[in-house]
Amino acid sequence: MTTATQAWTRRHILSLMDFSVAELDMILQTAASFREVLFRKMKKVPALQGQVVTNMFFEPSTRTRSSFELAAKRLSADTMNFAPGSSSLSKGETILDTAKTYLAMGTDIMVIRHKQSGVPQAIAAEMDRINSGVSVLNAGDGLHAHPSQALLDLFTICRVVDPEKPRCEVVKGKKIAIVGDVIHSRVARSNIWSLTAAGAEVHLAAPPTLLPELFRELAVGTNRKLFVHWQIDEAIADADFVMTLRLQHERMTDHLLPSLREYHRGFGITAERLKSCKPEVKILHPGPVNRGVELASEIMDHPALSLVSEQVTNGVAVRMALLYLIGSSKANQYSHS
Repeated sequence: MTTATQAWTRRHILSLMDFSVAELDMILQTAASFREVLFRKMKKVPALQGQVVTNMFFEPSTRTRSSFELAAKRLSADTMNFAPGSSSLSKGETILDTAKTYLAMGTDIMVIRHKQSGVPQAIAAEMDRINSGVSVLNAGDGLHAHPSQALLDLFTICRVVDPEKPRCEVVKGKKIAIVGDVIHSRVARSNIWSLTAAGAEVHLAAPPTLLPELFRELAVGTNRKLFVHWQIDEAIADADFVMTLRLQHERMTDHLLPSLREYHRGFGITAERLKSCKPEVKILHPGPVNRGVELASEIMDHPALSLVSEQVTNGVAVRMALLYLIGSSKANQYSHS
């Protein structure tokens, strides 16, 4: 892992749009080492001892927030947690001033989630402007990006193909269908970038109201293999992996679907539907799951099909890897300055 940190050059992790295969492989390799740590009797390593990780979640979250907090603690970092309801934001303080308050308390890494796209980028730009040395990790911003979720999905898929050495090469040419509320999904957007960069063939499927034409344009002018379908059958035919997305009612301002029952009939993942996939197909879902809508309960709970629990476990390892890479490369910068 020492080699990985010396080669890691990014201070912030805000989007996966321009990540190289080498960078993705570095994350996968580092996550694989930390996954082993999680199953030891002693689950802590001193990698970030003395550093402070602040979780600034301006939007509700269970899995991502808990996962980042546990990841930081497993690396022996000190953690601070921001709760908007009890913060000075309610008294008129700006988000940048809130970030500077945590900076003054000695924060080294800020993990930021916000319902508006661009907030983590704005905080990262301000931290750079004042030469703070702080790293920002995007834990989900609006409809824009959710890098750590896409990376844990990639890690989970790679581990299915090669548990011993997860790497991008093993998913090259694999068919991966992403089905559901694509238009509102920052997870889908980040997965598109990471999976196509790794060489997978990504097929998006949803009703036209949830999958606009503009998604066809994402891969234009590149070697990335991205396909759009408004019917599910072609998207999942011979698929190696199927990722379903939650219907995000809280982000829907218009009546985009006739009914949940109608959606499940057209795009829900059932045992019958999976018969057209590869025999060894696996199912992913970023959670939380609307049972019986995106995914039939028997599929979600099926030990041979579902990777949902595995995704949660892998999420801690991947977030440890991300915190470690940006935290340790920062330590290297300090030691050489």
